[in-house]
Amino acid sequence: MRCVLLVTGLGYGGAETQVVSLAIRLKGRGWDVQVVSLMPPKAYVEELEAVGIPVSSLGIRRKLPDLRPILRLARLIRKLRPHIVHSHMVHANLLARIVRPLASVPVLICTAHNIDEGGWLRELLYRFTDPLCDLTTQVSQAGLERYVRVGAVPAEKIRFIPNGVDTARFRPDPKARDALQKELGVEGSFVWLAVGRFDPQKDYPNLLRAFAQVAAEETRAVLLIAGDGPLRPAAEELARELGVAGRVRFLGIRRDVPQLMNAADAYVMSSAWEGMPMVLLEASATGLPIVATDVGGNREVVLEDVTGFLVPAKDPKALAEAMLRLMNLPLEERRRMGERGRKHIEENYSLDRVVDQWEALYRELLARKGIRI
Repeated sequence: MRCVLLVTGLGYGGAETQVVSLAIRLKGRGWDVQVVSLMPPKAYVEELEAVGIPVSSLGIRRKLPDLRPILRLARLIRKLRPHIVHSHMVHANLLARIVRPLASVPVLICTAHNIDEGGWLRELLYRFTDPLCDLTTQVSQAGLERYVRVGAVPAEKIRFIPNGVDTARFRPDPKARDALQKELGVEGSFVWLAVGRFDPQKDYPNLLRAFAQVAAEETRAVLLIAGDGPLRPAAEELARELGVAGRVRFLGIRRDVPQLMNAADAYVMSSAWEGMPMVLLEASATGLPIVATDVGGNREVVLEDVTGFLVPAKDPKALAEAMLRLMNLPLEERRRMGERGRKHIEENYSLDRVVDQWEALYRELLARKGIRI
């Protein structure tokens, strides 16, 4: 069976990582998979092509309206003749719907990866184009409920299928912990980790202001931030202004996130909004206790007082208090939190379980069209 995974872009974000993981797992299960990116890809092309998954780009570089990508995608779909087009993120979802009358495909599934994909206009476009897709899915239950509430998708045409994490890749590894702590020079410290792009959603100013309060009380606390983006210089300047530049390490883009998570003692997320963050799934799978803002699907991953603590968004004082509370727990209690977090992931968010759900959904929708596999 032929499946095209259409994505807005290919970079090191959580949604893109999930699409790549899904593509590779489907290929391993016998699907003929192709990945199509609206914008020129910045990552993962070698990994996909190494397992026989072709990657195409529609070459979109500007935000201005342009009919050419519509025509390119229509031609590509007519050439590939997929049984399923599965699009991801708002721009790919809307483009796939617009193209469908020009290039017939048996099944079109559109996946939203955030609780809010850009405001009322995009939600209105979702509503008007909904008849052109077979099903919309959301990566968090909170996102599903909101999309129904604002009228972006009818309740009968949306389902919750979460992101999934490779629990064999993200797992506790004491050897990796010792080696990387030594390499980073953080042995003997309490290491907080945050991973993500420097953009407004991640709200790193909130995190830095909270960490400044933590650092004033806990001399052993250090903060590692992995990622890059347009707001990184402003974050570095804020760390200097707050007097914590010597305690915060800006690591840039890292290819060793599983090892980084093992080097940490706890994970912290300061986001202003979220969908179903891959990094929280990965941190939980690695056995880290977590402090996170209570936005989007975060409370579906972080179980309050069981695997970590949740705090309101945009409240650095509350974030700092929760970080200090976790630091002051006995080591064994933090370890139990991490163990409970990994168990929660294994039971609900393991990648193979999630891919099972996708395959079941594909078969169900194909069967409705008289196509059985």
